Amino acid sequence: MLELLNISPITASLLVVLLPFVAFLIQAAFGRRSISGNIGLIAIILSTILSAICVFFVVWNGENATQRITWFTIGTKSFSVGILLNKLTVSMQLLVCIIALPVHFYSRAYMKGDDGLHRYWMYLSLFCFAMLGLTVSINLLQLYIFWELVGFASYLLIGFWFTRDAAVQANKKAFLINRIGDLGFLIGIALVYAQVGTLDLVELFGKSGWFLNDTTANITLQEINKDSAWLTFAGLAFFLGAMAKSAQFPLHVWLPDAMEGPTSVSSLIHAATMVAAGVFLLCTVFPLFNETVLLVIAIVGTITAFSAAIFALGQYDIKKILAFSTISQLGFMMVGVGIGAWDTAMLHLATHAFFKCLLFLCAGAVIHEMSHFKTHARLDFDPQDLRNMGGLRHYMPKTFVCMVIGALALSGFPLTSGYLSKDSIVVSAFEWASLHGNFYLAIPVTLIVVSLMTAFYIGRLIFKTFFGSFSFKQHTSTAHSLHEAPGMMIWPMLFLAACSLFPIFGLQPLTYQQTWLIQGFQVVLSYPVIHTAHLFIPVGLTIGAILAWVLGWQWYVKQKYPLHANNRWVRFSNRQGYLNEVNDVLFVKGTQRLSAALYAFDRYVVDGATKLVTWTMQQVAVVAYWFDKNIVDGIVNFSANTTYYIGHLARHVQNGQLQGYLGFALTVVILGILYLIIK
Repeated sequence: MLELLNISPITASLLVVLLPFVAFLIQAAFGRRSISGNIGLIAIILSTILSAICVFFVVWNGENATQRITWFTIGTKSFSVGILLNKLTVSMQLLVCIIALPVHFYSRAYMKGDDGLHRYWMYLSLFCFAMLGLTVSINLLQLYIFWELVGFASYLLIGFWFTRDAAVQANKKAFLINRIGDLGFLIGIALVYAQVGTLDLVELFGKSGWFLNDTTANITLQEINKDSAWLTFAGLAFFLGAMAKSAQFPLHVWLPDAMEGPTSVSSLIHAATMVAAGVFLLCTVFPLFNETVLLVIAIVGTITAFSAAIFALGQYDIKKILAFSTISQLGFMMVGVGIGAWDTAMLHLATHAFFKCLLFLCAGAVIHEMSHFKTHARLDFDPQDLRNMGGLRHYMPKTFVCMVIGALALSGFPLTSGYLSKDSIVVSAFEWASLHGNFYLAIPVTLIVVSLMTAFYIGRLIFKTFFGSFSFKQHTSTAHSLHEAPGMMIWPMLFLAACSLFPIFGLQPLTYQQTWLIQGFQVVLSYPVIHTAHLFIPVGLTIGAILAWVLGWQWYVKQKYPLHANNRWVRFSNRQGYLNEVNDVLFVKGTQRLSAALYAFDRYVVDGATKLVTWTMQQVAVVAYWFDKNIVDGIVNFSANTTYYIGHLARHVQNGQLQGYLGFALTVVILGILYLIIK
């Protein structure tokens, strides 16, 4: 077995990418006959094994590896396609595999019996291929191609249940908004190539693929002034691409609607794949960012984290709460990039992948069982609405335990991975802001507030779902009662719950500096360490999270909720700050009104002017026709008729009769005499 796995990291990484693509082709060829999911499952199992043993451990503990071949040539410039293996790319590739694997297992039970199951497995394999290819791309153009393919695959998965109008509208919305970001990404690529002449990450950033000060880097890039205008525009363009893909304010509105896809798809998209691609892109091109761009990233990330946390507070749909939670945590990651500590962003990306995937799978288990209960009890209610749940811990104890672990990790409680990664960003943000002073301190303060709100809204979800009394308890019976999810769904959840604890990332449960990701990336920060912040901020956040859960317990379990259901602040949160309505007025209806105005202008002004010119030309043509017929043709015809008449007269004189000639001569003589007399 070891001899079989004795292959180069490049070959192994290529197989990791291609195996899901082969599975996609096979499943596409089999069509409706391929509903078991075995082909896609085998492919992702092999990809995970190869990624872990033959790629990750080899590169992480050894040297970087690259391989490229010529793709095409334009003039004297050749473009290559290839694989870049460094600590950033191999960790991301392994993370995608590890998250996709339990989702595949889970889907076998969750999607069982669905009419479009053959399409589901095919789309899932295509999505994994696109995401795995994105992680190890050696140049920005190749990365952009996989970036687009990820967007296309997510479009198919979000609209998987295409008979539902909501699903069709959701995948259309996701597709259109991501086109905005893709345009920014493409502009960034064009600016870099125009100024530097290469898109190869190794040529841009050196052998490691991410350090600008590497002596092997492209000398042209090293000599560029970091404050140059084009570099600022390029950095903002790349960030625009990440804003759409990673759902940053105000381009985040597509992500909550993406919940119309299957929950297993939501877990994959929200965990370590599509939405994480934007953060991964920023970490990949991080050396291109100057202070202006980094500040913009930090500010937008802070706004996103805060606004999404507010929106999550008032949601009733269990999946939408987790969707806004994802948006908020992505904001944290953006702040990590913006303050220069992109290693903390990657740490939070990795930890978030596990506990957010876990939370979605647990939510899917709850929805799965609520839907079955709804069918068997012949009731009509929304199986995703928290108000229809309650007391489910008695029926689904394993799901309850797993979801509590995920909630604790999201809240940042000690001994969980979320405690390490969230504190790493908040503490680093405080150190960064302390160096700059003034309004910069608003960023870490806001993140602290968001952390407390996060603990509250995820506690609210737990309390309303698993505590209290079941809303339809009177309809439960031996024949149709709630029960635990199938084992095929429970085991992936247990695996992710274990990965949401601290030992996966380091043996020190309270210090993020000791995690293997932070130590491996070895990012040099521009601001000094404040040791007291490493003590007081984590302690304060933990105490605050506990108090938030106590408050949630009083409100939602002890039934001491002080607000009215129709409170304007609750409505504001539930309606997502009315951003969809604003977008509808400004962009949808605004575009319709603009189109109507342009149509009217075209019809009455452009077409009116055209018709006027046409009528004028017609009248000119009529006049020209009359003049040609009556004047020009009249003169011509008069000349012809006159000539003909004269000729006709002359023809009668020349008739061969003598008397005629004598008469003509006499006439001429008489006319001559008359002329002389008159004269």
